[in-house]
Amino acid sequence: MFKKIALALAITALVAGCSSPVKLDEAPVTDLGTSGNAGAGANGSRGATSGVAPVNLNGAGADAAGPVGVARIIYFDYDSYSIKPEFQSVIEAHSRFLRANSQRRVSVEGHTDERGGREYNLALGQKRAEAVRRAFGLLGVTDTQVEAVSFGKEKPAVSGNDEAAFAQNRRAEISYRQ
Repeated sequence: MFKKIALALAITALVAGCSSPVKLDEAPVTDLGTSGNAGAGANGSRGATSGVAPVNLNGAGADAAGPVGVARIIYFDYDSYSIKPEFQSVIEAHSRFLRANSQRRVSVEGHTDERGGREYNLALGQKRAEAVRRAFGLLGVTDTQVEAVSFGKEKPAVSGNDEAAFAQNRRAEISYRQ
């Protein structure tokens, strides 16, 4: 009897310890009142299907130039997919470039640090990429120009087990494609 109670308590503690306060279903992007959001619903979505065209990752011109002198990486806080205010100018610069060059396509790649399980990190990386994609959409970039993908913890920018390495791996990268 004691073993059953101890096992039940251990399982309860394990489940509670693995939980996270991050709500992966809520959108962290807010509409800043910009134009170009015609056709979006009340929550900023454009319907049940995204209509995003696949990006050719093997084609010529991969990593082609985007806006000159603008960062292509957006960093996130631990266990978060909210875009920090200091990266708003990066989002706006890329949005201006994409609106002016409607033939250009980008892939937004979401990444996490190595902490957490594989599935959770893939979901969090996807939410980071989607947050950037939604921010582009709110600034007038068409859905067909942006693809959001997640690599989770599978492609770290730097190796290491300290906070400095973790901080550099919690990111979304903007890659221009032809």
